Amino acid sequence: MARISMTTVIAVVVAVAMVARLPIKATGMTCGEVDFDLLPCLSYIRDGGDVPSECCKGLSALVDAAKTTDDRRTACNCLKSLASGASNDELNRAAGLPDKCNISLPYKFSPSTDCSK
Repeated sequence: MARISMTTVIAVVVAVAMVARLPIKATGMTCGEVDFDLLPCLSYIRDGGDVPSECCKGLSALVDAAKTTDDRRTACNCLKSLASGASNDELNRAAGLPDKCNISLPYKFSPSTDCSK
């Protein structure tokens, strides 16, 4: 019986040690997060029509999540990268999203946006 208890204690100690060594998530924003927030906008950007309410919620979540200058710069660069593969019609629809969603975006959806400012 004591052997089982010792094995359990060792397992718990090893588990705690492993968890303690896990890297802590960096607080910075990633392009994956930007993509996730804007995913509901994709059908509108591609095809037009009505802007889904989930798109505006995602855009709002993106703006809310980009608290620091580094986060805003990252989000800007992610959007710039996405914009580089878009057609003119898609760029125009994407550029109109902040107005359609009544959200202030500190940068434009454009492949020429200067994200350093």
